[in-house]
Amino acid sequence: MTGPALHRSVVFPSQELPVEPGAVRAFAQAAEDLGYSRVIVYDHVLGVVQDDRNPPLAAPYDETVPFHEPLTLLAFLAAVTTRIELATGVVVAPQRQTALLAKQAAELDGLSGGRLALGLGIGWNHVEFEALGIEFSGRAERLEEQVALLRRLWSEPVVDFTGTFHRVDRAALVPLPANRIPILLGGRTRAAVRRAGRIADGFLFAFGGDETFDQVGELADAARAAGRDPADVPAELFLSYGVGPDAWTVDRDRWIAAGGARLAVRTSMASAAAIGLQVRPLETVDDHIAAIADFAEWWAATPTAAIGAS
Repeated sequence: MTGPALHRSVVFPSQELPVEPGAVRAFAQAAEDLGYSRVIVYDHVLGVVQDDRNPPLAAPYDETVPFHEPLTLLAFLAAVTTRIELATGVVVAPQRQTALLAKQAAELDGLSGGRLALGLGIGWNHVEFEALGIEFSGRAERLEEQVALLRRLWSEPVVDFTGTFHRVDRAALVPLPANRIPILLGGRTRAAVRRAGRIADGFLFAFGGDETFDQVGELADAARAAGRDPADVPAELFLSYGVGPDAWTVDRDRWIAAGGARLAVRTSMASAAAIGLQVRPLETVDDHIAAIADFAEWWAATPTAAIGAS
């Protein structure tokens, strides 16, 4: 089989690994030692009771499902790793203050030696938005404005910005990041894909299925329509570890044919359940490390013409 080289990422199992330094360190260092090129961390500030919601919430995460705070976690990972890229996948940007997010990202990028990729999305949890004091409506438009403002705050010595949602009156982020921080977008709607084609440095497809394989073509079309090279908006597909090598192979081959650039293995069982998969639970950090080692072994057995080394 021939095709372009892919890059191999790992999704941090936020729901299964506790806020315990030894477990977090062990997983991240194992991922780095196994040759994964990127570790991706999810975001939710609050877990929310699902019952009697109008409108209803769109995912099965509730008040019992734990999440790490992604930027804090990545700061810790920056200190215990040396090579692996640190990515959010995704931070719900519209419920965060943009200037503060810019500052946190610049600091994290500096402390990691330029290893940050900032993945952003519009979010779906209206209860979480309300608790954080942010309007749920208009969040897609707010995200687009945030991307523009983040890039200006990271690159200009003084920013004077007036938008629909933001006003920066001749102010500066000091120090500026030494590196260009890539902004990735994620989501599962065609609007999210088209937005990424226009303004993002990559797109994260977390859900799989036929719709995803159709949408990666739409991502390339949206990039071309915006006068961009689709190669400048690489697409990453998340694979659930629990479905096994036969399913990985099918999706890998389809992803190569579709023009995808990266694959990420997700060992989280809660995340698998969120997309309707019933898979065997992994109980400990050692179980998760064994799972990503198993995936890496499968990867190494794949013809090198199709799969890159990292």
